Amino acid sequence: MPYFIAVYDVNQKRVGKMLKLFRRYLTWIQNSVFEGELTPAQFKSLQWEAEQLMQEGDGVVFYQMRDERYTERIALGEEKNQRTRFL
Repeated sequence: MPYFIAVYDVNQKRVGKMLKLFRRYLTWIQNSVFEGELTPAQFKSLQWEAEQLMQEGDGVVFYQMRDERYTERIALGEEKNQRTRFL
């Protein structure tokens, strides 16, 4: 399943709505930064829902990797949320 890193920069009025949206699909890592696996259908849904919330000046960037195994994650300092995997 593809692995994604997503970041957004939106007007302060929409930050809370974007946070709630992205938390439904991905793991929250830092302010406006999320990561996790998504099916193609989940990715399309997240894109569509994010576009519905966005207004002029807002931006969202997705980085897609084939699989989490092909990423190396190096974190410095305190993370906002600990990543956990439930099987």
